[in-house]
Amino acid sequence: MISLKGIFPPIPTPFDSDEAIDFDRLKSNLARWNGWPLDGYVVAGSTGESVSLSGTERVDLVRAVRSVLPRGKLLIAGAGLESTRATIELVGRMADAGADAVIVVTPGYFAPSVRPAGLVAHYRAIAAASSLPVILYSVPVYTHLDLPIEVVRELAAYPKVVGIKESGGSLAKITSLVDQTPQDFQVLVGSAGLLLGALMVGAVGCVPALGNLATSQIHDLMSAVQRGELALAREIQAKLVEPNELLTVRFGVAGVKAALDLVGLYGGPPRSPLQQLDEAELAILRAGLGRGGLI
Repeated sequence: MISLKGIFPPIPTPFDSDEAIDFDRLKSNLARWNGWPLDGYVVAGSTGESVSLSGTERVDLVRAVRSVLPRGKLLIAGAGLESTRATIELVGRMADAGADAVIVVTPGYFAPSVRPAGLVAHYRAIAAASSLPVILYSVPVYTHLDLPIEVVRELAAYPKVVGIKESGGSLAKITSLVDQTPQDFQVLVGSAGLLLGALMVGAVGCVPALGNLATSQIHDLMSAVQRGELALAREIQAKLVEPNELLTVRFGVAGVKAALDLVGLYGGPPRSPLQQLDEAELAILRAGLGRGGLI
């Protein structure tokens, strides 16, 4: 069992002008992040542009992060692919590269034909073959497949399946996941905009894109909840809503990378076909981050 309590930002993958992974820039960002109150990282997740990376690139990212990761911080590797067989193979490679756990997104290409029984079989086979703890990942905005509560409930009884990152945007679903799974099954919220509500109904942590630049504010919010200072927690949460919407809903990965550039980290370009923000979009982002107190 590992603890998923805390903040685990899905870190972007830095590219140079030729769209090759810039490992020097990655390590420079990590040198900053490692000094922040983070509990670990999700590497090669959605914000890391995993679907635009080869399997070897994903593994190389994990190996690079492991080489500079301090003790006490978890390395969670994105290992979800479209077939069970390919996912099992990638999970094994992530373990060899030094991951502490894997996060496995739902296979969405054939979403209309994927049945609940198929999802149960998929995740059980992965967990049975994995030497690492497995975290479920539901993000229907990208996969067009919402991981049903009844599937999660069944999988939560399997020892290797330790938690879920729920990115569907429904506080009601997060509440049901907490209530209908064992006490040691850990629910993570995927959006900083829902964090306060998710914590109040029993989520233990978050995997927020906004965590790449607003770690201090998110940490303060979580600490305020732990101390029972809910008025302070609400005040912090309110300031995070607009920046979170800009990054996760309006601008996506390109917005996260542009925000990193604005706060003195390296964001750089996304990998094609994604495009960098234009000047008008950048002005909107800068203003929203300013109102949120992030720049």
